[in-house]
Amino acid sequence: MPDELPFEVDILGNSSLWKGREEGLANALAAAAAAEGVGGVVSLLLGDDAAIAALNKEFRGKDGPTNVLSFPPGPAATPGFLGDIALAAETIAAEAEFQGKSLEHHATHIVVHGFLHLLGYDHLDEADAGKMEAREREILATLGIADPYA
Repeated sequence: MPDELPFEVDILGNSSLWKGREEGLANALAAAAAAEGVGGVVSLLLGDDAAIAALNKEFRGKDGPTNVLSFPPGPAATPGFLGDIALAAETIAAEAEFQGKSLEHHATHIVVHGFLHLLGYDHLDEADAGKMEAREREILATLGIADPYA
């Protein structure tokens, strides 16, 4: 087995809903990085809906929160920086409840989804969505999480 590439997650948080969940999300990101064969640094904002709504408005021109925002690095980024991921606590908790999933499993799925966006995966068309969802399923299976699309 080849040596794993160095990987680091810098976590910022402003929502109490994320307390005690930071390590699990960092581990999920590390598993995704290992599965994709990449190393580097990811910045993870564990925000509340208000913080993510502000980012969504500023960077996407859309009102309201969304579950995850991913910001790949710009051309002047430090080498090895993979990008920023921002999670919205209340939105993800409401989705988990609506879907009958644990918050931990749903948040893990969403952070893996956001990480794959940093690497260029997308779901703008059916073919790309199929590829991205397949990778999510594979990575989540390594973490003991069932198919989120089932």
